[in-house]
Amino acid sequence: MARWHILALALCSYLGVAWAATLGVVLTEGGFVEGESKKLGLFGSYVDIFRGIPFAAPPKRLEDPQPHPGWDGTLEAKTFKKRCMQMKLTQTDVRGSEDCLYLNIWIPQGRRQVSTKLPVMVFIYGGAFLVGGSQGANFLDNYLYDGEEIAVRGNVIVVTVNYRLGPLGFLSTGDENLPGNYGLKDQHMAIAWVKRNIKAFGGDPDNITIFGESAGAVSVSLQTLSPKNKGLFKRAISQSGVGVCSWAIQRDPLFWAKKLGEKVGCSTDNTTILANCLRSSDPKTLTLAYHLQLTNLPMPLVHTLALTPVVDGDFLPDMPEKLFANAADIDYLAGVNNMDGHIFAGVDLPAINRPLVKITAEQVYDLIKGLTVDRGEAGANATYNVYTQSWGDKPSQEVMKKTVVDLVTDYIFLIPTQWALNLHLQNAQSGKTYSYVFSQPSRMPVYPSWVGADHADDLQYVFGKPFATPLGYLPKHRTVSKAMIAYWTNFARSGDPNKGHSDVPVSWPAYSDKGKYYLDINNEMNKNSVKQDLRSRFVTFWNSVYRQLPQVANISQSELMF
Repeated sequence: MARWHILALALCSYLGVAWAATLGVVLTEGGFVEGESKKLGLFGSYVDIFRGIPFAAPPKRLEDPQPHPGWDGTLEAKTFKKRCMQMKLTQTDVRGSEDCLYLNIWIPQGRRQVSTKLPVMVFIYGGAFLVGGSQGANFLDNYLYDGEEIAVRGNVIVVTVNYRLGPLGFLSTGDENLPGNYGLKDQHMAIAWVKRNIKAFGGDPDNITIFGESAGAVSVSLQTLSPKNKGLFKRAISQSGVGVCSWAIQRDPLFWAKKLGEKVGCSTDNTTILANCLRSSDPKTLTLAYHLQLTNLPMPLVHTLALTPVVDGDFLPDMPEKLFANAADIDYLAGVNNMDGHIFAGVDLPAINRPLVKITAEQVYDLIKGLTVDRGEAGANATYNVYTQSWGDKPSQEVMKKTVVDLVTDYIFLIPTQWALNLHLQNAQSGKTYSYVFSQPSRMPVYPSWVGADHADDLQYVFGKPFATPLGYLPKHRTVSKAMIAYWTNFARSGDPNKGHSDVPVSWPAYSDKGKYYLDINNEMNKNSVKQDLRSRFVTFWNSVYRQLPQVANISQSELMF
């Protein structure tokens, strides 16, 4: 019996060696932090997880983030911190806290020794610059932005970061009294913290990739364009959003500062008084002062998103399209979902999701007129003609409804993404450029069967949900997820989505002047998934013909709202 006892002890000590592949306590610039080590599978690898590490001091309201003063002893980094204060989806209450500038880190570990010099991927969440958090939505303690699957499958470090949102993150008077872009500056602060500290976690500070989706993808794009980020990261991935989107930049920030100032009882006589009053106003009242209208809209939903970044002459010294020289040495991968506009089109024209309700040509024209308000009647007519050209005399309802989704997808996401890819390519020196379309059909059973990949449908696959929660998915979904994680993490490792730690289903050529290649990503990928000249007829129309029409108005919410 004693021999078995000794054998058991020996086995435990052997397993103890395996268990030792963990960072334990890590020294950061602010002090010691301790996360948790999680074992994956019986004889699998391990992942170290640090949740809620502060990357800046608790922010002062409507002021730039400041460095964290540090702490004594060892900080327990085992639970996610609250998200930044934001309206709840009901828009009648808030959630989160002003003290929210924290990040989370996932580090894959082998069984023998701790990892070193791993590529680092920093994720910036979306949510219209109004909602969201670094851990993402929570379903049965399974967080959407849990970095574990990406980290372990791609052998990379994953970091997710919080940033301020809504009025507290993006209000601006358009001058030095309230310059704005606080949320963007938070993101910058987090990236800079990662650059300075990630080596202690086994990361390579010279190989950082930032990636994000929707407003997070716009943020990623704007971070590549800001001169403040020189040398902080090497690569960037924008999923459904770029800095040249119509909704990325506030055109009339003072209008909104005054509007919200009036709602919280501030004098709007001059910007000094207004800024001081906004800074001392109640954060909950200020957050709820901005209300997003979602029914009976006076215009298309995209034109109602108001609290976004601004050209402040500092963090963003000029309009985004003029700043691409700053991204000359950054590898850039950008794309859209093939029906990214579906969720927006469904708000603008609810009938598209109701099989028994018909839409009319007049409704399509009115939607186009709302989108093309900056080019007036000439813009509306030209756009209508381009999109209805293939209808014939009696288009089916499915054809008409799909046209609406294509139109909204093009306008909000696809056309600006193509413009950004071209600008990146024209300005690139060492930076490479890659383009994709994600087309895995929506899994929403309430949607019509023709609906493709809706906005945010890509996130579950990038974050490996078909592996983390296998019962909710089919094998084909794991195929998509495996491919996306492989491409994304290979790109982060080498600047080439085909080269790295993971095998890929098909070689993805760079986007170049020689060939405007893009990859069509879904569960049936083969050499035919590599395509060229994405929606070129529409891209040429919007980026050449439409742009040359005389501008008759600004796409400014001011004269349309309230």
